[in-house]
Amino acid sequence: MSAPDNTTVPDEVRARHAELCRELDDHGYRYYMGAPIVSDAEYDTLMLELRDIEDRHPILITQDSPTQKVGAPISVDFAAVEHLVRMESLGNAFDFDELNAWADRASAEVPVDAYLCELKIDGLAVDLVYERGRLVRAATRGDGRVGEDITLNVRTIGVVPERLDESVRAAPELLEVRGEVFLPVEDFHELNKRIADEGSHAPFANPRNAAAGSLRQKDPRVTATRPLSMIVHGVGAYVPAGYSEAEGGWGVDSPESAPEEVKFTSQSKTYALLGEWGLPLSDRYKVVATMDEVREYVGHYREHRHDPAYEIDGIVVKVDDFALQRRLGSTSRAPRWAIAYKYPPEEVTTKLVDIKVGVGRTGRVTPYGVMEPVLVAGSEVEFATLHNAQEVARKAVLIGDTVVLRKAGDVIPEIVGPVTERRDGTEREFVMPKECPECGTRLGQQKEGDVDLRCPNARSCPGQLRERIAFIAGRKALDIEALGYVAATALTQPLEPADPPLKDEGDLFDLTVDQLLPIRTYVLDPDTTEPKTDPKTGDPKVVSFFANLKGEPKKTVEKLFDQLEEAKKKPLWRILVSLSIRHVGPRAAEDLARHFRSMDAIRQASEEELAAVDGIGPTIAKSVREWFEVDWHAEIVRKWAEAGVRMEDEGQAPGSRLLEGVSVVVTGSLEGFTRDGAKESIAEEGGRATSSVSKRTSFVVVGDAPGSKYDKAVKLGVPVLDEAGFRILLEQGAEAAESVRINPQEEPEEDTGE
Repeated sequence: MSAPDNTTVPDEVRARHAELCRELDDHGYRYYMGAPIVSDAEYDTLMLELRDIEDRHPILITQDSPTQKVGAPISVDFAAVEHLVRMESLGNAFDFDELNAWADRASAEVPVDAYLCELKIDGLAVDLVYERGRLVRAATRGDGRVGEDITLNVRTIGVVPERLDESVRAAPELLEVRGEVFLPVEDFHELNKRIADEGSHAPFANPRNAAAGSLRQKDPRVTATRPLSMIVHGVGAYVPAGYSEAEGGWGVDSPESAPEEVKFTSQSKTYALLGEWGLPLSDRYKVVATMDEVREYVGHYREHRHDPAYEIDGIVVKVDDFALQRRLGSTSRAPRWAIAYKYPPEEVTTKLVDIKVGVGRTGRVTPYGVMEPVLVAGSEVEFATLHNAQEVARKAVLIGDTVVLRKAGDVIPEIVGPVTERRDGTEREFVMPKECPECGTRLGQQKEGDVDLRCPNARSCPGQLRERIAFIAGRKALDIEALGYVAATALTQPLEPADPPLKDEGDLFDLTVDQLLPIRTYVLDPDTTEPKTDPKTGDPKVVSFFANLKGEPKKTVEKLFDQLEEAKKKPLWRILVSLSIRHVGPRAAEDLARHFRSMDAIRQASEEELAAVDGIGPTIAKSVREWFEVDWHAEIVRKWAEAGVRMEDEGQAPGSRLLEGVSVVVTGSLEGFTRDGAKESIAEEGGRATSSVSKRTSFVVVGDAPGSKYDKAVKLGVPVLDEAGFRILLEQGAEAAESVRINPQEEPEEDTGE
C-alpha cells in the first residue's frame, strides 16, 4: 500500500500540525529546565491533538515530531552523557476503558499472569550508573538517549548510596538504574517559606519544579541544602558480578549461565535484588494477578492520593515478567508492556480575571481569585483562595496574570503563583479594601501584628451572620441538612419581608413556619457571597426560601424544624463549635466538653482554668473567656438553653470515664456507627478520636475498606479492633478491648512517619 500523497493533507491541518510541534517542543524544553508555563494536563491535551492529526495523516510523522521523541533538548550548562540503555517514556491512560484496552492488547500477544502496580511520582527522572558497586554517574533523562551529567548534585541526596551494600551479595560489575528524584511535600513548603524569608528568588510553583531546579544547581552545595529524595523503579544495563561485557548481560537479560539468584527475571524480583544492594525503593508497589485488582489499586490511590509523603499524578502498571516484556517490545518512544494511568490533574493554569474579598464568620476578610473557569481535579473551578493581602504580595500575583491553580482532593482551590513569562504589561496590582464589603465598617487588625484584617461589626454585619448560620448547619457543627447556604442567606438577608427573621443566631431555634414560607432571596454563590445572575437577562436570581430543594415548600420547612429539634440533642462539643468562638474547632471543643461537662462550667471557668485543660492552652483559653464576656454572646447561649438545646453532657463524672487518656482512630465503614457517631461515642466516654495512626495511638477500629491506616497500625503493632471489639471498648474499656484485638501482639516496627 502506498503512502498518502501530500496533497491529501488540508493546508489548515498541515499548519496546525506545525504549530503543535513548535509549541510542544517549546513546552518540553521549559519542562525539563524546571520552568514550565503550562500544566501537565494542558501539555497532554496538545499531545493528544497532535497524535490525532498524525493518526489521520501519517505522512506528517517525522523523526522530529514530538510524538516520536522522549524529553527535550539538552542544556549546554551540563555535560551531555549517553545512557547505556535508552530511557523510554510511558503511554498514558486517562480512564478504565483506555487501561483495559492496553491490557487487552498485551494479553492478545502474550499470556500475562501478573501485573506490577506502583505509584507514578511527580518528580524528575534520573539515571544512575554503578560500576563494581560504586556510583560513577548520574544523569537526567534528556531525550531518552542523551541526558545531562548531574553526578555531583545527585551525590548530595542522602538516600542515594555512594557504594552499593554488599553485605547480602556481591555488587554487580555494572548496574544502570532509573528512578524519580522528588522533594517531599512538607519539605517543599518549608523550602518555599525559607526562599520567601530570604527574598532570594520567586518561590517554586510545585514540588516537581523545586526538585528540577535543585538538581540543576551549578553549585552542589546549594543542592545539598534541599531535602531531595529518590525512589528507584527500573533497570537499564546490568552485568552480574564476575561477568564481563563480552560474556553478555546487557539490559534485563542476565547471562544464561549466571546463577538464578542474580538473574533479573521479573520487575518484582528486580526490586528485591535492588533492595539488597541498598537502593531506595517504594514500599507501596503491589503485584496482582488480574485487571480487577489493578483497577482496585488505581481506585485506592485515587482516594488516598495524598497519603504518600510525595506528590503522585497516577499509577504505573507493568507486565511483571521480563520475558513477556521483551516479547511485547516497544514503540519508538514507549514500552508496550507498561502504561501510566493518569489521575485528573490537580494543577492547571488559567487566567486570573480579578481579585475580590469576602468576609467570614469570625469577621476575617479574605481575598479570593476570580478565574476563567477551568477543570481541575475532576470539577470546574472559578474561584480560589488567596488567604490574605500579605499572601497576595508574597506570591506576587497580579490581576490579569496567567496563574497556576491547584486543587488537592477536597481542599479549597488555591492559587499557587503566576506564570510570569506570560505577562504582557496589562496586569495590575491588587489593593486591599479599607472597608468591609458587606456592611461598610472600617477594617482593622484584631491585635498588633495580625496579618488578617477583620470586620469588627460582628453582631450586625450581614455577611458574618450569614456565614455563622451556614456554619452551624455544617457537618462539623450541628449537621442540619435542610439549613444550607441558600437558607442561611434567606434567614439573614431576605428581599421580603424587610426585616430578616434572624438578627443573630440566638433566634435560630425559635423560628416559626409563618416566618419562613413568604421569604424570597437572592441566590448567592457560596465562593464569592455575590448574587448569581440569570444568563439570559443578567438580572440577579431570586428564589423562594427553599426553591433549591425538592418537595413542597411547606414540607421542606417542616423538615427543617424536625432537624432543628434533632440538633438540640447533639453533644455539648457540637453546640460549643456552633458558637463560632475563634480558635475553637472540633478538637478544642471536644477537649473542653470532656473536661467541664457543661456549658455553664465552661462559662464560669477562669482563663487559667481553661488553659490548664489538656489540648487547650493560653490562646484558646483567652478567646473563650473573651467570647463569653460579650453580652450578646451570653444571650445566644441563654436563648438556646431556653429553647431546649442540650447544654451539658450525660455520662459518668469527670475522671471516672472508661476511655480517659485513650486515643482511637476509626477507618473504613462500620455497620452500626456513622463516622461522626463513632467519634462522638469515643468522646462521650472521655477518649480522643484522632485521624492519623502513630505509635501513640491506643486503638485502630476498622470497618469495610479500611485502607492504609489499617496497614500502618499492623506495622506499628497498634491494637486493631473490629466493630464488635469497638463495642467492647466503649462498654468495658481498654483492657477488655486489648484482649479481643484482631492483630497479634508483636514487636512493632519503627515509626518512620510515612
